[in-house]
Amino acid sequence: MSVVDVPYIAPGRLGFARRDDVDLFVDKLEAFERGELSPDDWRSFRLLNGVYGQRQDGVMMIRAKLPGGIATPAQLHALADVADRFGHGKGHVTTRQNVQYHFVPQADCEAALRILADAGITTKEACGHSVRNWTCCPFAGVAAGEPFDPTPYVEALARHLLRGPFSSTLPRKLKPSLGGCCGTDCSQAFINDLGFLARTRGSEIGFQLIAGGGLSTLRRSAIIVDDFVPVADLLDAADAVVRVFHRIGNRNNRAKARLKWAIDKIGVPAFLAEYQAERETIRAEGGAQLVLPPQPAVPHRRVPLAQLSTPEPGYSEWAEASVRPQKQPGFSAVVIRLILGDITSAQLRALATLATQFGEGELRTTNEQNLVLRYVPDARLPALHRELARIGLALGGANTAADVTSCPGASSCKLAVTASRGLAGILTELLDRRPDLVAAARGLDIKVSGCPHGCGQHYIAGIGFQGGMRKLAGKPVPQYLVYVGGGIASDHAAFGRLVTKVPARRAVVALERLIDFYIAAGATSHAFWASVPLDRLKELLADLSELHDTDATADDFIDLGETRAFEVQTSEGECAS
Repeated sequence: MSVVDVPYIAPGRLGFARRDDVDLFVDKLEAFERGELSPDDWRSFRLLNGVYGQRQDGVMMIRAKLPGGIATPAQLHALADVADRFGHGKGHVTTRQNVQYHFVPQADCEAALRILADAGITTKEACGHSVRNWTCCPFAGVAAGEPFDPTPYVEALARHLLRGPFSSTLPRKLKPSLGGCCGTDCSQAFINDLGFLARTRGSEIGFQLIAGGGLSTLRRSAIIVDDFVPVADLLDAADAVVRVFHRIGNRNNRAKARLKWAIDKIGVPAFLAEYQAERETIRAEGGAQLVLPPQPAVPHRRVPLAQLSTPEPGYSEWAEASVRPQKQPGFSAVVIRLILGDITSAQLRALATLATQFGEGELRTTNEQNLVLRYVPDARLPALHRELARIGLALGGANTAADVTSCPGASSCKLAVTASRGLAGILTELLDRRPDLVAAARGLDIKVSGCPHGCGQHYIAGIGFQGGMRKLAGKPVPQYLVYVGGGIASDHAAFGRLVTKVPARRAVVALERLIDFYIAAGATSHAFWASVPLDRLKELLADLSELHDTDATADDFIDLGETRAFEVQTSEGECAS
């Protein structure tokens, strides 16, 4: 339909929250406590409001949605306040560019939601059978060679679908993504249920629409649904996919309810026909008007103040991995590495100031669980490095093999088998001590998940680890399934091949051997692994896979990062609810 231009306001400053969402949350909680709302109905409702049960009684996880991963200084302060008061002093950046808090006492959920809402941060439809957070490439608008800046369209889509007539009554969750600015798929659209990639057709701008991607036990690279959607039709195209999923999705078997299963069931041609028919229906209804703010003007060049005559120690190593020149001359985007996505309240507050002093006045989260500060004048990069060092965030190795990604794992998740953060933390420490190894292993990434659902995205890692369990002498032993060769290309997702299963205590040695093998072959990307026969990789790790009761030690029965004997305590996780 038509496009309306309005004065530009940076996405996030408008806010996506409504205070009456929190009021309704309280009303429903009180109805549950009076026995007027069943436990199942209460669980479904609170999930749709971003409050998620943990494996521990009495505490919750709260998920704050950041469409496009964008956060303003005021929102960073709000995130810090929630971390201080209810999150044990820290927040956690997820692979879907949200911020989560774990171990929040149930009684404090209302207060946490109100702090977030007052800053414009919503938790609405952050969990449950809903349209989830919209992810976007953090370099959108500053990437060299991009067709156009897709950022304003993320805001338009998020606003349009949030609280929509179908958005919270889907058969299963629908994960959306928008990107295509970097010439690759930085937004990971090909593993999402719904994705848009920026494209041009002559002088016309628009998006390629893809759908049906996903990880977990049935891995699918998204199919092309519409090769070119003009920007004026963007909302209608998204509506069509959501409506089709709402109508044909499986509501009887949650394990087979994602959009990819629906496409598999009826076949690609039938799904494409359903999409086109829904587009015609929407067109007959008049469609949706795309209200789009214009893209922001390039910030005025700041006059460099108090420049360092000599960069601090470690600046060159930090800049090599963290600094990315923008298409705007004289400016760079800076990746701020977070260890396993964790950030303290003090760091959030400090970054709120730095975003204004050095950048464009906002931060962006990434699906590698990091942050990006853009529009930093090149002359001020050494000064920014110094300020980041003061708050413990001038870490080298951003987006390298040392920058390990992990889901929360069994420390809080009901579905997880192993404490994935335990292994991820050990791997991070090991690789940070070996910058020579990391430098030689270019193009390699490492991801860890605590179960087959793959929230740590191990299926699309160069080297991925999936938590599991084996029995030895009648006792459970934590183990990891080792995958290689996953990755995201510009036109598809490649999923790793399973090599072997190793006891958790041997995962570090398995990683070292695989990295040595990768380096010795002169490899530079995840595509290398496809050229290696699987039998060769199995042989490489064969001795690590075998574990007998005669050579097992007491440590083999304890998960990494834990002190007690390992036991599997999985239950129905609420991401499966």
